[in-house]
Amino acid sequence: MRIGITCYPTYGGSGIVATELGLELANRGHDVHFITYANPIRLDPDTPRVYYHEVEVSSYPLFQYPPYATALASRMAEIAEHHKLDVLHVHYAIPHSVSAFLAQQMTTHRRLPFVTTLHGTDITIVGADRSYFLVTKFSIERSDGITTISEYMRRRTEEFFGITKPIEVIHNFVNCSIYKPNPEARAGQKRIIHISNFRPVKRILDCVRALHKVRQHVDAHLYMAGDGPDRGAAEALAIELGIAEEITFLGKQDHVERLIPRMHALHLPSELEAFGLVALEAMACGVPPVATRTGGVPDLIADGVDGFMEDVGDIDAQAGRLIELLTNEALHSRMAAAARRKAEAQFCTDLIIPKYENFYRKVIEGA
Repeated sequence: MRIGITCYPTYGGSGIVATELGLELANRGHDVHFITYANPIRLDPDTPRVYYHEVEVSSYPLFQYPPYATALASRMAEIAEHHKLDVLHVHYAIPHSVSAFLAQQMTTHRRLPFVTTLHGTDITIVGADRSYFLVTKFSIERSDGITTISEYMRRRTEEFFGITKPIEVIHNFVNCSIYKPNPEARAGQKRIIHISNFRPVKRILDCVRALHKVRQHVDAHLYMAGDGPDRGAAEALAIELGIAEEITFLGKQDHVERLIPRMHALHLPSELEAFGLVALEAMACGVPPVATRTGGVPDLIADGVDGFMEDVGDIDAQAGRLIELLTNEALHSRMAAAARRKAEAQFCTDLIIPKYENFYRKVIEGA
């Protein structure tokens, strides 16, 4: 198949999933065309059958805001025509699905179906904004196929927007050959990792407060991978609590598969996670996650088996789980092995990518 993919080319989960999907599809023999305003973060341009097409947005004095959505639609239509795309797959509803709909309308001599994948905040935050509610609902309903990454997201979309079209749940995935355990790399001081875009919804201050409690029982170091608006507050809190030397802010990381296997636990205290991709990546590396019981996380973690879930904001409970993992070797080994087994049995690429291929075929055939 010839597939066009549009996503936000940043460190957010939707962009990472879209990029990894494109790379996996290319490895399976499909032609994949990324259409976006910048080269996606994890995209290797040397990958065979992968092509990148930049969307350029012109600035004119008349435009207070650059009209990205219309420029994207025009570029989509152009690439679809020139490369005879079979399907467009857009990740994150606004504005990508609207642009795909416009591109579809501009393509009059052949059918150009499009699939929209809903990732989380495009529904729970952006779509819930009164300014975007109607256009989000419209773009979802006009999609030829709709997928989302968890049962929670499917229910939330149906209930909030009144969507009656079928929504296919296709969970996020991980390449189990790349993300894998490396027990020898865990020697030395106990290490906890957090990976996110440091937005308020990720509650990174909870990571700092939890570490302060953890260090009262075990010598542990926290590694914070990512960047965003709450980094300054987290650094200030670490200084206030006297643990600044025990936290390393790594900035944005392109190769977390090299970083995660060196850790003993992942801390994910988010207010909301549509799925929890980073928790899956950690599980594939045999690193047990301590996450919050929210959104789509229960689709991934079996509490007490392959990770722990606690309530949002319950820092004492989260710290307690981290202490258990860092001090009980038998528990850690058992949970790490179970986490890896879960990733291999349910979420590896060779299990999930065929679901996307089958969905594309149904959409292309008009089923």
